[in-house]
Amino acid sequence: MNAPALRAVIADDQALVRTGFGMILAADGIEVTAEAADGAEAVEAVRRTRPDVVLMDIRMPRMDGIEATRRILGDRPDGPDGLDGTRVVILTTYDLDHYVYAALTAGASGFLLKDVTPEHLVAAVRLVRSGDALLAPTITRRLIERFAHRQESPRTGLNRDLSGLTPRELEVLRLLATGLSNAELADRLILSPTTVKTHVGRILSKLDLRDRVQAVVLAYESGLISPQGPPGTG
Repeated sequence: MNAPALRAVIADDQALVRTGFGMILAADGIEVTAEAADGAEAVEAVRRTRPDVVLMDIRMPRMDGIEATRRILGDRPDGPDGLDGTRVVILTTYDLDHYVYAALTAGASGFLLKDVTPEHLVAAVRLVRSGDALLAPTITRRLIERFAHRQESPRTGLNRDLSGLTPRELEVLRLLATGLSNAELADRLILSPTTVKTHVGRILSKLDLRDRVQAVVLAYESGLISPQGPPGTG
């Protein structure tokens, strides 16, 4: 029995972007269940079609992508018929768009630049659907440097007690916060990818975090790591 096709909604106020991304996804077997020209349409499309992933532009008329993300991720009733599996990826023209941090704290699972290659777009959608998050190391660092420690930065309310983490888990969280993938963490810590995946899963479970994005934001907002980078791990 074949697995059900991955399903996506594309929200962008530019028809050409929607069409182009739709063609790329469809060519790889990803079903585009709906397109939306603004945030309000995106919220309605998600409620109607219940996709796996939403590609969400930030700057749109009527309702922007940040508010749409909040509504989509806050409108997920428990149970098999809910929207619990829907994940949002933010689309942005600039990697330092000043709305990106707010979008991540609203619950988005990462972000993509609009000049992404077709291969990267498809891989990103599938990655997010699998439960991972899109946080490129260089973009993550620059994003945090610009916003995470400023008084006017949006706060997430991710107040967690880190004392329950083991020293190894704290080390993994510090490195994860720089945007390293599981494979890169494995190389850095000389561990197997399976062991790293287990550590990351335990961190998310112990801290009651949804995904790696929340883990990164928590690491910076709690002061575990500073924008200047993680302490040496030896």
